[in-house]
Amino acid sequence: MNGASVSIIIVNWNGGDHLRRCLASLRGSTDESLDRIIVVDNGSTDGSSDAARNVAGVTVLDAGRNLGFAKACNLGARETTADFLLFLNPDTTVSPGVLPQVLSFMTEPSSVQVGICGVQLVDEHGRVARSCARFPTPLGMCLVALGLGRIFRGSGMLMEDWPHDRSRQVDHVVGAFYFVRKSVFEALRGFDERFFMYLEDLDFSLRANRLGWRSHYLADTRAFHLGGGTSRQVKDRRLFYSLRSRVQYSFKHFDR
Repeated sequence: MNGASVSIIIVNWNGGDHLRRCLASLRGSTDESLDRIIVVDNGSTDGSSDAARNVAGVTVLDAGRNLGFAKACNLGARETTADFLLFLNPDTTVSPGVLPQVLSFMTEPSSVQVGICGVQLVDEHGRVARSCARFPTPLGMCLVALGLGRIFRGSGMLMEDWPHDRSRQVDHVVGAFYFVRKSVFEALRGFDERFFMYLEDLDFSLRANRLGWRSHYLADTRAFHLGGGTSRQVKDRRLFYSLRSRVQYSFKHFDR
């Protein structure tokens, strides 16, 4: 691995038990390549940030308020000089050996043009998530925004027609486990902070692709994306930000 280092950045907003499980999993899955584990807390009120401060080796950055996902990620990235960045959702757990495997792949000579890497994501029932995506078309984005994605199969971004059972180059890997070269992140000036929540990773993947960087999916390396229930109020907010990000993405990348 040529002495390459990685920092893990976790954006937390009332992550609760999810964050505690995530940090516990990292204790057994890292090696000497790990530079730092950084938790950026977006104004949590559930005590999860205080719990994270009590975990050895974890740095907590208190944003003081909800900055949004993109801005919080950028804040965390500025705190490290590691060669690679892993943006990890707090509802994700990582098995031993995962980080060394991904780092080994990214430092192979054949991976020199791979800027972004994702792994196979599995839920608590052992189901493999459809976590790879195609860059959306204007029509596909419109159909999904109107709730017609299930009627017009194949119109969505997620590669639901592919079983995610082999490693390959893809357009985009979903950001629950988003492994990025720091040099690429700096060249693109991080995530676009105009995306408060959702599609900031897709926007980043597209911008990287336009500069000649590839995204790669590793099917033989796993992480567990647990997810969890949310209140109706939180679901309504997520729907709002999801729709807003789709509009922002469309205005930014589709010719008008």
